Amino acid sequence: MTKILFFQIILIATIITSCVAEQQQNAEPTAISAIETSSIKEIVNPRKMLNEAYQQFKEGNDDASIMLANKVLDIGRETNNDTLIGGALSSLCRNAQRTLDTVRLAELSKELEQLSISSGDQKWLMKRAHMNAEMWRLIGNMERAEAFYNESMRISSSIGAKGMFTIDHFNKSFVSTATGDYAEANRLIAKYYALRKEADSTSEDAYGLIALAYLLEQKGNYKGAHEVAVVTRRLFEEQNLFPEPPDEKPLLMVEAKVVKILTAEVLEKISAASMAQSVNGLLEKYLTK
Repeated sequence: MTKILFFQIILIATIITSCVAEQQQNAEPTAISAIETSSIKEIVNPRKMLNEAYQQFKEGNDDASIMLANKVLDIGRETNNDTLIGGALSSLCRNAQRTLDTVRLAELSKELEQLSISSGDQKWLMKRAHMNAEMWRLIGNMERAEAFYNESMRISSSIGAKGMFTIDHFNKSFVSTATGDYAEANRLIAKYYALRKEADSTSEDAYGLIALAYLLEQKGNYKGAHEVAVVTRRLFEEQNLFPEPPDEKPLLMVEAKVVKILTAEVLEKISAASMAQSVNGLLEKYLTK
């Protein structure tokens, strides 16, 4: 009787130990899987990666920007996600602008065109036109730049892409200013701010001031150009903004020109007086109605 009881106890202990071990084995993969899934979500978030690629580009870190965009492009192709593919191609177009790599831009443009055809989404043709316009403006071929801006604006207007439609008024104003059509440049800047106000009436949009500074400088109003440029830089710092290369180029030109024309004393006086100036104040002061 004692032996039977002893073997029963051993058997029960063995069964319990086996069940506990099996439960632990079943639980471990679940815990590891949860950790891995969490890590993947944290590391591979394509939309956040595209945003970061854009930020790295604006800060001049092209290697990091290109790496992120290529990762998103791979994910987009693996998952047949047109949005990710188009977003990544557009991001890489910006990087091509930095080095004025027209060959690379042409390759990316072709891919955006093919994506638009396969997806039936004109947004990618709009992106293609916009990126080409920016490139040719940087190179100095204003005729080609204007043609691409017109194409981008036509598509953005037809598909209701208000953001692109708005920014292209700002962008195209540089072409008008560079070619001496100051009245059209003024109209485009005014329209840009009207559209920005329509979208967000409380916005203190400093970005559009670049176009105003460039217009004033080209018209020979160097004091006004300097005032607008100083306020633009101050607001960029306050708002933590990093202008894109095609947009910052005219501002750099303005800053380089005014220091050659105006005396150090005048520059300092204007800079000090502009500390309290606002976007609306500059528009009222310098933008022709």
